[in-house]
Formats: sequence, C-alpha cells, structure tokens
Amino acid sequence: MDGWRISLVSRTDRDHAARFPEIAEAVRRLPAPTLILDGEIARFDEKLASRFHLLHEETGELATPPMFIAFDCLWSRGRDLRSSPLRDRRLALEREIRGNTTVILAVRRLVPDGPKAWQQVLERGYEGLVAKDGASPYQAGESGAG
Repeated sequence: MDGWRISLVSRTDRDHAARFPEIAEAVRRLPAPTLILDGEIARFDEKLASRFHLLHEETGELATPPMFIAFDCLWSRGRDLRSSPLRDRRLALEREIRGNTTVILAVRRLVPDGPKAWQQVLERGYEGLVAKDGASPYQAGESGAG
C-alpha cells in the first residue's frame, strides 16, 4: 500500500486487488500511509484451519470468505524493516493491522518449542509449519511465519 494505491501482488507478479476487493478495501483502511506486508490469501474450513486451495473452490463448507494472512511486515511508515529482527517486524505487523480482524490476520504463533509446535500442527490439522529465529532479518523468497 502506498497512499491510496493498493496492490495485492502474487509471486508471479500479478495484482489480485480486483479479484479480492474486500481485502484491498481492508488494506486501504489500515492507518499506515505506506505499508508492505508479506502473506497469503486463504480461506478457512469448518475447523478454522487455513486452506489455500479453497480459494479456487466455491463450496458451502467454508467458514470464512477469503482472508489475508500476514506473515511479515517489510515496510511501514516510510521505514524499510527487512534488516530488522523478525520479533520487531512482528510487532510492527501487529501494530499496523490492529483493529482489522475481519479479513486481515497475523499468522498464528505456536509455542516456541519446535517438537511441541509440530504436535500442535498435527493435532489441529494445519497445512504446515514454518519456524524462524526471532533475531533473523527478512530474506526474500522465504515463506513466512511469526
């Protein structure tokens, strides 16, 4: 987001703002005048587990409309955050999306113990797990999690 210009750009460099107008409008209402978030658009099933493949299906079994799941905050309020530690970027992410819980969510955080987190993934039926060091800077091309 840059002022009033909103883009929802995919890995293939396609803008999907017109395909997901509710998400684009929610981003427009965020308070930061400039903002770059890393994330995915997903839908949640009846167990409230994200299912990215459900974006292509129109079934009555979905519990939510398409939602933006934010992994990381790369740029906020004129400041490049990519070299900042993940824990600081997560705080910026939470600050910038606070109050918008309808279609923009921060990715779920699990327990910091890897084997216990993996057990939570299995028990809850999540699609997967990404673990990162809280002190790490952003590295392009990575899938994110907080």
